[in-house]
Amino acid sequence: MDTIADNDKRVVPTTENILECVGLSKYFGAKHALEDITLKLPRGKIIGLLGPNGSGKSTFIKLIEGLLTPTKGNLLIAGNPVGVETKKIVAYLPERTYLNNWMNVEQMVDFFADFYENFSKEKAYHMLQRLQINPSDRLKTMSKGTKEKVQLILVMSREADLYLLDEPIGGVDPAARDYILNTIITNYNPKGTILISTHLITDIEQVLDEAVMIQQGKLMIHKSVDEIRAEEGKSVDALFREVFRC
Repeated sequence: MDTIADNDKRVVPTTENILECVGLSKYFGAKHALEDITLKLPRGKIIGLLGPNGSGKSTFIKLIEGLLTPTKGNLLIAGNPVGVETKKIVAYLPERTYLNNWMNVEQMVDFFADFYENFSKEKAYHMLQRLQINPSDRLKTMSKGTKEKVQLILVMSREADLYLLDEPIGGVDPAARDYILNTIITNYNPKGTILISTHLITDIEQVLDEAVMIQQGKLMIHKSVDEIRAEEGKSVDALFREVFRC
């Protein structure tokens, strides 16, 4: 069953899509951060949310997570409006570290396990061991890159339906980017969808199934990576540079 939008810009959910929005807009006074976004994201895909800084990527993710409310339009996650039920199935990695500096890694793992029913301590400790992170280390003693790895591990240890990753590789060196991408693609729920916000297309193109490009808050392109290569005859990165004149 397809999504049906009526004149009130509401959507009726389908079973094959994890996210559906119609006419989604967010204004901050006179600034239009997002403008009339209509979009369906399928389940079981890795999707790039692509655009230059200030294009509206973080605003879109915060609307999905429920940190912001839409000015206009409608947004459903797994058929539900954003709220308590969607927070149970959405795992969010913000652009900035939000964990308490005084906590050690073991305390953070316990906190997440208490807070989220779909959190796997076994998976978390496996990833920590693989990345050689000591569970007794406190966050305040860690480098920026290690802090971001810990935060990513906590997010990816959930069996979520939708993972929102806001610039997960933006502030780390190339070697750390490889670690982070490998952690993402080897640990997410295979029935779930990952939405990765970034402007570093070259680093993530190899793992993407679909690309969503936005510019100045407006949807420019939403296609599968295979469609882009077949129809445009170029890579996602090359198309991105053409669209945004990088």
